[in-house]
Amino acid sequence: MKTNIVLYWVLAGFFLLSAAIYTVWSIMDPYHGEIEWVGTPALLCLALLFGFIAFYITKGYLNQGGELVEDRIDSSIDDGDPELGHFSPWSWWPITLGAAAALVFLGVAIGTWIFLIGITVVVVALVGWTYEYYRGYFAS
Repeated sequence: MKTNIVLYWVLAGFFLLSAAIYTVWSIMDPYHGEIEWVGTPALLCLALLFGFIAFYITKGYLNQGGELVEDRIDSSIDDGDPELGHFSPWSWWPITLGAAAALVFLGVAIGTWIFLIGITVVVVALVGWTYEYYRGYFAS
């Protein structure tokens, strides 16, 4: 994690320095002579993006209170494999929800009637996935 933090801070600094050099170079250009309004803001946005990512990873690292399992030399594979939650390997509802989301996005691009069908299928898929363990073999 420390390596990632350093890498993103270095990239943020690199793009900030590149933006400064690019701006000075475009001002010194005898044919142009002014700030180039595409490259300079793009490089500044890249520096800002990598700065945001570096800041986020730094705060996450500090909130976890130290080294991650991946950073320790004496750790094994089982140390970095916690229980992340309960997942249904037999469930068809995630596939239905993905297809419904595709219909919603298709409806935004093509027509309102497809969007309404997609929203209806999204609601049905969410309810089905939520209440999957309350019916059939898995009812408790």
